[in-house]
Amino acid sequence: MAKSSFKVGLGFGLASGVITTLGLMIGLYSSTFSRSIVLAGILTIAIADACSDALGMHFAEEIEGVHTTKEIWLSTIFTFISKFFVALSFLVPILIFPLKSGIILNIIWGFLLLGMFSFIVAKRQKNNPYKAVLEHFSIMIAVIVITFYVGSFVEKIFPA
Repeated sequence: MAKSSFKVGLGFGLASGVITTLGLMIGLYSSTFSRSIVLAGILTIAIADACSDALGMHFAEEIEGVHTTKEIWLSTIFTFISKFFVALSFLVPILIFPLKSGIILNIIWGFLLLGMFSFIVAKRQKNNPYKAVLEHFSIMIAVIVITFYVGSFVEKIFPA
């Protein structure tokens, strides 16, 4: 069952890590255009949201009432670890490249991570991998577009 806990934690942490980190990063970028604020946002997501997601996973597994204490804790730990490191991976392009280029590279990185994981999971479950990838990409694109415009709106209403 440790394998199942690993898969659950990895899947949840990876999807959440990509979507929430990109969403926050894009929103902060479009409202501030500040490297330090985007970096602080990524670090905040890596720490606070990884803890929050891990606790949420812990509660969800407990509520199901079908998992052992060990399975619950393994899912909790794997969720934290995967969310934490996926979120941290978005720091690298922001640290190395100009901010706009780092944002673009992170969007590409997000598509690669989510696309590869979606494809692999769908193939293993004998589902249409292209449909799964398209479905997950649609959610990611919606988050990117919405958070970009929310950030732009906030900047117009409350300029720095």
